[in-house]
Formats: sequence, structure tokens, C-alpha cells
Amino acid sequence: MDAPHLIYFADPMCSWCWGFAPTAEAAAERLPLRLVLGGLRPGTTTPMTREARAEMPKHWEHVREASGQPFNGEAFVKRDGFVYDTDPAARAVVAARRQDPAAAMTYLRAAQSAFYAEGRDVTQTPVLEEIAADLGLDQARFAEDLASEDVKNETWGDYATSQNAGVRGFPTLIVGRNPDGTYAMVTRGFQARETVLASIDAWLAAR
Repeated sequence: MDAPHLIYFADPMCSWCWGFAPTAEAAAERLPLRLVLGGLRPGTTTPMTREARAEMPKHWEHVREASGQPFNGEAFVKRDGFVYDTDPAARAVVAARRQDPAAAMTYLRAAQSAFYAEGRDVTQTPVLEEIAADLGLDQARFAEDLASEDVKNETWGDYATSQNAGVRGFPTLIVGRNPDGTYAMVTRGFQARETVLASIDAWLAAR
């Protein structure tokens, strides 16, 4: 992609990415946006302790205060045995992307809302399939893709792209390309919508 565009590194189970969601959508109205799944906690197998679950909503409150996005911490705290494995939700985004590249951002937003605002467990296949159905995706194809090795490998390919780009936190948004083929940083971490859009506009003006 040589025309000006954005690359957005995010994870569907990253709270700051949920806080950043409206800004990411506004940025996508400025320039074409490519979503890369970052891999927050893929492959986690150990259930969270009750104490750890109780602490999480306290962190989410900071995100809510900064972004205004809704959170349902009560449902999360009550989820005994919850394993914070971000890979299933990330694979679901890739499965949606396979049906329609534009569906990646749509599914990301829906999965974030389901997890954070609605208190649903997006580590569970039935929940991920319900979200796909709600978005009008081909349910049989989605279910087949979600369980496939190809989609798993493609998802981990996204994680590798993120790591190779030096991304160490989410959300991260970059814009390019510069004349030398490099990308410019728009934001590393959450920032207000006005700041992010101003940075994109400044890059476009300088280009």
C-alpha cells in the first residue's frame, strides 16, 4: 500500500484499545486503516485469581475516566476460573477479516463492546460466533475459519508483524509512508481524539 494509510496495532481484549475505539474509527475516516492484531496475552492458560479479577475493574475505571467508554466490571469479577487468553478473540477478528477486510474493525469493536460493556466472555467460541451472527457474517464459514490452522497461523503472523515493528504496547497507530519508506508515529498508547487527528493532519500537511 503506497498511498497514505494508517496501521493500527490493537487487541480486542486490551482495555485501552476499547477506550481508543471511537478515535480509531475517526482516524479511519481520515485515511485507509489496516488493523494488525497485537497479541496482548495469547496462549495464557492459568486462570486469574479472585484477587486479580477484583483488581482489574479498578484499572478499567481509569480507562473509563479518560475515554468515556462503558465498562461492566461486576460481571468480570464474578467470572470464576476465567483465563485471560486473548488469542480466541484475535482469531475471531481474523476470521471476520477473511470474509471482508472491512469487517476486521467492525468485529474488533463488537468484540470489545461484548467483553467490556456487556460483560460477555469473548474467550468462548459460542460468544464469538454469536457476535459474527449479529454482524451478518456467514456463520458456517466463520465457525470453520475460527477453528482452522490457517486462521491461527495468520493471527500469529499478525503478532509477529507487531513485534517486528517494535510495538510494545496497545493501542499503537502509525501513518505512512514517508518519502524514505518509513512510517511516522501517531500515538503509542491512548491519547485524546483531538490530539490523534491533529497528528494525522499535520503529517498529511507536511507530506
